[in-house]
Amino acid sequence: MLNDRKQKYEKEKMADSTNSGNSNEEKSDEHLDVRLNHCLAYVLHTSGTTGIPKIVRVPHACIVLNIQHFRVLFEITQEDVLFLASPLTFDPSVVEIFVALSSGACLLIVPTSVKVLPSKLAAVLFSHHRVTILQATPTLLRRFGSQLIKSTVLSASTSLRVLALGGEAFPSLTVLKSWRGIDNKTQIFNIYGITEVSSWATFYRIPEQFLNSTLKSELPVPLGFPLLGTVVEVRDTNGFTIQEGRGQVFLGGRNRVCFLDDEMTVPLGMMRATGDLVMVKDGEIFFLGRKDSQIKRHGKRLNIELVQQVAEGLQQVESCAVTWYNQEKLILFLVSKNDLVKEYIFKELQKRLPSHAIPDELLLIDSLPFTSHGKIDVSELNKIYLNYLNLKSECKLNGKEELWGKLQYLWKSILNLSEDPLKVPDESLFLNSGGDSLKSIRLLNEIEKLVGTSVPGLLEIILSSSILEIYNHVLQTVFPDEDLVFSKNYATKRKFSDINQEETSGGSLHQKSVMTLSCDNELTAFTAVSRGSQILSLNTKFLTKLGLCSSAHSSELISQTNIQNVKSLNPSALTGKSKDPSHVAEVSEEGTYVIAAKKMELHVRWRSDTGKCVDASPLVVIPAVDKSSATVYIGSHSHRMMAVDLHSGKVKWEQILGDRIESSACVSKCGNFIVVGCYNGLVYVLRSNSGEKYWMFPTENAVKSSATVDPTTGLLYIGSHDQHAYALDIYKKKCVWKLKCGGTVFSSPCLSLIPQHLYVATLGGHLLAINPATGNRVWKHSCGKPLFSSPRCCLQYVCIGCVDGNLLCFTHFGEQVWQFSTSEPIFSSPCASASEQEIFFGSHDCFIYCCNMKGHLQWKFETTSRVYATPFAFRYQEGDSGMLLAAASTDGKLWILDSKSGRLQSVYELPGEVFSSPVIWESMLLIGCRNNYVYCLDLLGGYHI
Repeated sequence: MLNDRKQKYEKEKMADSTNSGNSNEEKSDEHLDVRLNHCLAYVLHTSGTTGIPKIVRVPHACIVLNIQHFRVLFEITQEDVLFLASPLTFDPSVVEIFVALSSGACLLIVPTSVKVLPSKLAAVLFSHHRVTILQATPTLLRRFGSQLIKSTVLSASTSLRVLALGGEAFPSLTVLKSWRGIDNKTQIFNIYGITEVSSWATFYRIPEQFLNSTLKSELPVPLGFPLLGTVVEVRDTNGFTIQEGRGQVFLGGRNRVCFLDDEMTVPLGMMRATGDLVMVKDGEIFFLGRKDSQIKRHGKRLNIELVQQVAEGLQQVESCAVTWYNQEKLILFLVSKNDLVKEYIFKELQKRLPSHAIPDELLLIDSLPFTSHGKIDVSELNKIYLNYLNLKSECKLNGKEELWGKLQYLWKSILNLSEDPLKVPDESLFLNSGGDSLKSIRLLNEIEKLVGTSVPGLLEIILSSSILEIYNHVLQTVFPDEDLVFSKNYATKRKFSDINQEETSGGSLHQKSVMTLSCDNELTAFTAVSRGSQILSLNTKFLTKLGLCSSAHSSELISQTNIQNVKSLNPSALTGKSKDPSHVAEVSEEGTYVIAAKKMELHVRWRSDTGKCVDASPLVVIPAVDKSSATVYIGSHSHRMMAVDLHSGKVKWEQILGDRIESSACVSKCGNFIVVGCYNGLVYVLRSNSGEKYWMFPTENAVKSSATVDPTTGLLYIGSHDQHAYALDIYKKKCVWKLKCGGTVFSSPCLSLIPQHLYVATLGGHLLAINPATGNRVWKHSCGKPLFSSPRCCLQYVCIGCVDGNLLCFTHFGEQVWQFSTSEPIFSSPCASASEQEIFFGSHDCFIYCCNMKGHLQWKFETTSRVYATPFAFRYQEGDSGMLLAAASTDGKLWILDSKSGRLQSVYELPGEVFSSPVIWESMLLIGCRNNYVYCLDLLGGYHI
């Protein structure tokens, strides 16, 4: 249409010029026409956040003035790095792009996936790329959080020279000063403008003395001075320009005009109404708010942005927003720095605001929603409030009976028991009824959604207690005045210690061995390989790392090891050949070869039926004397603990334990015992050669944690759902110490020999460093969210994944060094490379990550499902310096990646879900599957970097 109009216009112009001489030239001086050649620079829509969206066609002459002025104002040089904070649909992006490019400066473009993660974005901007110029909305800055702003964005050592905030009301000086670190020298500007007069119209640099003043300042920040070519006027309701008092801002200028919607011509110098109300005082213009932010409440006029500014000024408030919901309710949305009490906030607001400005309701939310343009998303806030209202109406539980009924419904639906018409028995335990850690998180979320509030400590109750105890715990939160309910036939605390140690588990299914017991003074030389590339080699009394990450470190022990007596992770022989990359094998009952292997293939060597799901990870023990007799130890939901020949898959022995097994096995220092935890609360010590029960140690709740052995003392460390960590001397059959850890110990302890620390993580969100000899706590860090991941320690650091999606790194003295953010919970435990320079882990966001020890992303690989399992780093071919990484996603796929680049080498799909972690020895990969089988796969084919 524009092209047709342009051609028609050109013809009319030629005809007019013949008839009227210079009249057309005079007309062009008075109006700008959209049909002129090379008139328009770009076309976009207004965001609609401040009114009805409009089409805006922007001439070159209008926007170039902005670019020219900002280059001078910000003193841009070739050394500067500008961050493209705005999307291309938001006109400030044009200023950002061309200020950088016209100055020879660097323009930093960051993926949206990074922009939405504040901690990751801060690291990219100010650590990796040293951004010097940042133009952003206040909302975008607030998303970093006050702590990160102060410590990184506006710190004394920040790379940021210029911070220009615009697009929304500028923060108060009090808030701004609270964001600045001591000795910060960043120049801070308030910039103001509208898309209809693209892009910016005024600027004001905050004086240094204002920012450095220790006096509390409630002074508003002025809009400042017009930018190049811009005219600013303030008009009253009658349309007259005013020099003092309240009015609306109008913007324009001879060349500062754009075409709106269907406009074909506009007068040069046309002034546009902004809809923004201001106060003119002593020659300065102060922003009051949008015209549509002015409401009448309780008979008095109120600017709702005043409420936001006052609330944001409270010390406990991270950020906030206010909406006038359905023009009848004033709603304050808060992101708090800590657990706020609503009554406290209301009291503080009543001290600072007139009665007609006190909000009707206050909602605590995790983060403020914002539009793609970086502004507060009011429509999304209204949706949040609507959901809250619906939830409240649904959750007006008519007493405790209705709560009990809805809890039963949630229990059945999450555990797939919906068709069962019977009432859930009072004593039912979630984990024993088919629940797992993933389902427990879901039940937690559904219960909190049901009652409309968070229920502190609920996750641990779900994992360790009966449905009746869960109900009583929720009841105390929702109906605190109600009496608790107790079952007549069920004790409120399950006494696992009352279990008869001669429980009816049946004897060993194979003939007992005649081998006499070898204890601490009679060691068997062996190598043990377990998940996360943990290699323990004991030859007489020494330890080695085999060039991979071990759970324990001692330079003295390593230096004394006879390396020749230890089997490396190199295959003795490879007979397979690489196949054509386009090859896809046929589906078989063992599994499917999904994509052609890149230089490598996986084929099932053997599989062994365990009777039920296998969530535990394999333990491989290789005797130094007879390497061909290597054994795989693994348990399953069928209560069976099995020993399987590594090479043939032949079952050596089976032992039926008292309940489900999800704990991975651990070998004793002497090599003669296997230690494994069980759902019945017992820690079983079995003879490694026969499966015969040697000792059973009772805890007070289920044991899903896997034991860790101290190679110097022979003590075994393990955690329990009873919230304790235990040190066991299996030779003396006694508990050396136990420590209450402040939360369920789901994951496995990790031992460091230098310094001598035992690391234990809890579902209460605590990471503890414990003296392994005494059981005394050395230090504790509270992460705030449950820790399902097991800690992993290297010579310098200890790392752990958290349900909040962060991988956390600490020194051995408890100081947090860095955190790396993913977008979903991390259940996967970290695994370190041979050099301990990289850390590998998976996330529920379906990615496998590799970070260096500074917390910087090296690569990430997207799988087809969540990654629950712990990766395994290994060297595949003898003499090859390259390392590979094996990982599993919950949909049953096994992924072999190049550990340096993250490139896919091979993928294989098992016929069931996988929560077990892979373990590799020689050219064999061992893993459990939820189709009831444990698998051994051969890795075949050459591999070259």
